Amino acid sequence: MADLTNILGGPWSPPRPIDPDPPELQLIDAISGCGMTPPQSVVLDGKVHRFNSGTKGKAGHDKSGWYVAYSDGVPAGRFGCWRAGIESTWRADIGRNLSPAEEMAHARRMAEAKATRDAEIKRQREVVADTAELIWSNGIGASPDHPYLARKGINVHGSRITGDGRLMVPLYNPEGKLVSIQYIDQEGGKLYHSGGQTGGCFWMVGTMDEPGTIYIAEGFATAATIHEITHRPCIVAYSASNLVPVTGTIRDQYGATTEIVIVADNDVSGTGQKYADQASAKHGARVVAPPIDGDANDYVQAGHDLKILLNPPITDWLIPADSFCLEPAPIRWLVKHWLQEEALIMVHGPSGGGKTFVVLDWFLHIAAGIGEWHGNRVKSGPAVYLAGEGHHGLRSRVAAWKQHYGAGSLDMWISKAGCDLNTPAGYARVVEAVRALPVFPSVIGIDTLHRFLAGDENSAQDAKTMIDACAALMREFSCSVVLVHHTGVSDEAQHRARGSSAWKGALEIEISIVPAKGDAPMQIVQRKSKDAKEASSIFASLRPVEIKGWLDEDGEPVSSAVLVAEDAPPERKKESKLDGHRKLFEGAWWASGGEVIDDAPYISRSALMDYIIKKLDISEASARQYCKPSVTDKLVGALTIAEIIEPKEHGWAVICPVTAGVLMMSKNGSK
Repeated sequence: MADLTNILGGPWSPPRPIDPDPPELQLIDAISGCGMTPPQSVVLDGKVHRFNSGTKGKAGHDKSGWYVAYSDGVPAGRFGCWRAGIESTWRADIGRNLSPAEEMAHARRMAEAKATRDAEIKRQREVVADTAELIWSNGIGASPDHPYLARKGINVHGSRITGDGRLMVPLYNPEGKLVSIQYIDQEGGKLYHSGGQTGGCFWMVGTMDEPGTIYIAEGFATAATIHEITHRPCIVAYSASNLVPVTGTIRDQYGATTEIVIVADNDVSGTGQKYADQASAKHGARVVAPPIDGDANDYVQAGHDLKILLNPPITDWLIPADSFCLEPAPIRWLVKHWLQEEALIMVHGPSGGGKTFVVLDWFLHIAAGIGEWHGNRVKSGPAVYLAGEGHHGLRSRVAAWKQHYGAGSLDMWISKAGCDLNTPAGYARVVEAVRALPVFPSVIGIDTLHRFLAGDENSAQDAKTMIDACAALMREFSCSVVLVHHTGVSDEAQHRARGSSAWKGALEIEISIVPAKGDAPMQIVQRKSKDAKEASSIFASLRPVEIKGWLDEDGEPVSSAVLVAEDAPPERKKESKLDGHRKLFEGAWWASGGEVIDDAPYISRSALMDYIIKKLDISEASARQYCKPSVTDKLVGALTIAEIIEPKEHGWAVICPVTAGVLMMSKNGSK
C-alpha cells in the first residue's frame, strides 16, 4: 500500500463534523425565524406551551404563541401563533441524514403534535367560551354616553360594559353559541378574549323579523351605523378576512334569493375591498364601499348620505323609446361577423372535427394583433384560454401557429387544468386568476364545456348555473366568453350542441364545425347570430407544420397543424328523396343475390328487411315502416306510388322499364 503521510502531512482521518446546536436552541431559532419573539427557554416534553409571540399585546400578558415538541428519537414538533395565524413544523438537525425508520417515526411525531395542538385548541376554546359566557352574562348594559359610542354617534344595540369600563360585543359561531368577546376601550382599541375562536364567527345587529336585504360589515360601529340608517339587520364580521366565511354562513342560512350587501372598508391597503370581492364572487353578494378613505361610519361622520350610497336611486330605468334610439349602437366585433364583443358564443362539433383548431386560431389572431381572419377584420386584445384537456397537443398547436405566421409575443394566457366553473369555488378560482393578470381579457375561451361543468349538461338547471357563471365573467371583465362543446352522436344531432336546449337560447352566436369528409374540406357554419345577419360559411383545412427545433425522444421532428382557408367545393346536385329510395332498393337487391322472377328484378320481404336493418342501423320495428305500402314517404310506399315496384309473391318486383333494364344489364354484364 502506498504511503500517503508525505502527501497528507500525517495519518489521514475523515473531517470531524460540526456538532449541531442543542435542539432547544434550534427550536428557539426556528420560532424567531418565523417573525415571532421566542421564549427564553423551551421544554421538549410533548406538551403544549404558551408564550408571548410579540405579534400583539404586552409581554407577559398576551400568550398567543405556542409550541409542542418531543425530545425522544429525533427531536421535533410544531409551533405557531394563534393570533397571527402562524403554524410551522420543526425538526432538529442531528448532524446526519435520517434513516427510513427515523423518517417514519418523525412523521408519526408530527401527527401526534398536530393532534395535541388541535386538542389544546379545542380545550382552550371551550374554556374561553365558558369564560366569555360568564363575563357576558355578568356584564351590564352599555350606556349611550360611553365615550366610544358617543364618538361614533351610534346607539347601544345590546353591547355591554366590563367592570373596568370597556365596551363588550359578542362573537357567535355559526351554530349560535357565544364563543368569544371583543373588548373596545374608550379610545377605540380592540382586543379579543385571548384564545377564543374568531374565524367564521359574527354578530347580527338588528333582527331578521322581515324578509329583505342583509348587510355585512367589518366592525361594530360600521354595522350599527348601517342598521340605524337602513333599519335592516347588519352582520358584524369583525375583520376583513372574516368576510368570506361569514358571507358563506349567511348565504346558507337565508338562501340564494336573499340579497346580501357587503359594505367594505375603504382602507389604503385595499384589504377590505379585496376580501369583500372574494366573498361576493364566491357566495353572491353586492359590494359597496365608501368613495373616501375609511368605513361607513367615517362616511356618515363626514356628512355624506350613506342611504343613497347603499341604495342609489334608479331614476333612468325607464326612458322614452325616442331617446333610446337616438344614440347609435352598432355591434362591436372581435372578429367581424364571427366573434361579437361582450357576447356568449358557442362553437360545437364532433370529437376530432377540428373545433379547437378553429377557436384557437381566432384567439391567436386576437392575441397576436393580426388584423384579418379569412377576410374578416380582427380587433387585437388580451385573451384567456381555459383549457381543460389536451395540453400536450395544445402546446404544439400554439408553437406551430406562431411559426406559420411569424408571430412575436402573444397577449394570451392558458390554464393548466380545468375546474368546475359553475360552482362557487371554481368560479372564484377563475376570477381570482384573471384578476391577477396585468390586463383584463377581451375574450375568455372554455374548452371544453364538459371539463368545466359540474353536473349534467342535459339538465336545464345545471346549464342555467353554467350560463349564469359565464354571464358573471362577462360582466366582471367586460369580455366575450366562447364555449367549446360537442355535438350529439346521431346524424340528426351533428349540427346542434349536445345537451339541454337552454344552451342555444342563451347564446348570441352559435357556430358549427362540420368536419372534412372525402374531398370536401372542413366547414365553419354560423347557426345563429342574434343581433346580426348570419355570416357566410367558411371552408378550411388543417395544414401540417413541422415545428423548428422540436424533436421527440427518438430525435424525430415534431409536427402539428394550422388552419388555412380553402375554396368552397362545387355544389353537388341534391339527390331527390325518390332517388334515395331507388338506390336503397337497388342496393338491397344486389346484396340479396340479384334474384329474377319472370325476367324482372325481385327481392323478398325478409331479404329487404335484413338489408334495411343493417344498412340504416335501425330496429326491426322501424324497418317494418320502410316496408309498408301504406307509409307513402318510406321506401316501399314511395316506390309503389311512383310505379317503380309492385307486390309479387312474398316481396316486390321492379316494373319500371328503365330501372329494370339498368339492373338486368348490370347483372348480365357482371356474369
